Amino acid sequence: MTSYAPASEQDAAAIVTQAAARSEPLRLVGGGTKAAFGRPPQDEATLSATGLTGITLYEPAEMVVAARAGTPLAEVEALLAERGQMLPFEPMDHRPLLGSSGEPTFGAVAAANNSGPRRINAGAARDSLIGVRFVNGRGQPIKSGGRVMKNVTGLDLVKLMAGSWGTLGLLTEVTFKVLPVQEHVATLVLPGLDDAAAIEALATALGSPFELTGAAHLPAGIAGAEPRTLMRVEGFSKSVGYRLGELRRLLRRYGEARTVEGEESAALWRAVRDATPLAEPREAAVWRISTAPTRGPAVTAAIAAQRPARWFYDWGGGLIWLATDAADDAGAAVIRAAVKAAGSGHATLVRAPETLRAAVPVFEPLPEPLMRVTTGIKAAHDPAGIFNPGRMYAGV
Repeated sequence: MTSYAPASEQDAAAIVTQAAARSEPLRLVGGGTKAAFGRPPQDEATLSATGLTGITLYEPAEMVVAARAGTPLAEVEALLAERGQMLPFEPMDHRPLLGSSGEPTFGAVAAANNSGPRRINAGAARDSLIGVRFVNGRGQPIKSGGRVMKNVTGLDLVKLMAGSWGTLGLLTEVTFKVLPVQEHVATLVLPGLDDAAAIEALATALGSPFELTGAAHLPAGIAGAEPRTLMRVEGFSKSVGYRLGELRRLLRRYGEARTVEGEESAALWRAVRDATPLAEPREAAVWRISTAPTRGPAVTAAIAAQRPARWFYDWGGGLIWLATDAADDAGAAVIRAAVKAAGSGHATLVRAPETLRAAVPVFEPLPEPLMRVTTGIKAAHDPAGIFNPGRMYAGV
């Protein structure tokens, strides 16, 4: 298979122009850590962003960082850490779950709208993405957005690229706003709660004025024998101490909570972020289910009534990571019926064998009107249909 690795945006534009002229489908890749996510590739060549590297802007006082799309994410995070700053949305590392190698890249964070536990407080990756440069399917370099939050030029196009999974264009540079690293981080742990009580406790805490930056529940047998309900609090030490005390009083009816800090706390949230409790067994299919937080336990109960499954909750119950047998349709019909019965939400098949990802819709099937819009957007940005064809939806 042919592989292209442009060293500049101009090189990328020339490669895309030529590929479009001969209708050559391209698989867009960064570090390759999420190559097994989505429908199987339907391409003839790869177009890699790994040659597009380097931090192009960092203004600590303005809390903005920009880098070319192939820049390793770790390089950007290390630079930010030197100045006591961080990406607000805590991007997931897919390698533990997908068993992949390589290095996550900065552009892929935007392309996948990669967001972790802090989303409940700081928003998703798209909420911090303020500027992009990309090459569209005509081989045209496009700049959208700016380098300061008040510049809203092309803001909708910036948001459109977030979560497009390389189907609309090759990102060449992305710009994110950043936040200060918090002085003190602590996690309140409530033991022994069942799913319904845990989600109720998390809803109570999230509805309080004590500002959680993480809200998760690990049922029995998920990263430990005992159920644990996790609430993360960050900020100045005095503020964290006060809020922890108030949360303990507020949640007294749910049991005696303990506090964990330092590496023990950080390890808990890395596990939640990266879905490592479901990484084994490798042959299991893994789903990422979004629903109304208070409906999370009903969704998992409906699924478990029809097939064996293991799961845990993030985002106060609004995000469910669920593992089940990969046989048949990996539970697609059961899972999507349970989500529909809950009133709203969607389910994405994150991990499964390639044959299954070819047979089962990986992303939530769209209603016909939305599919028409999606197809129209794809045609406008990539008229020859060369970028990651069929990765998100068959025939698109």
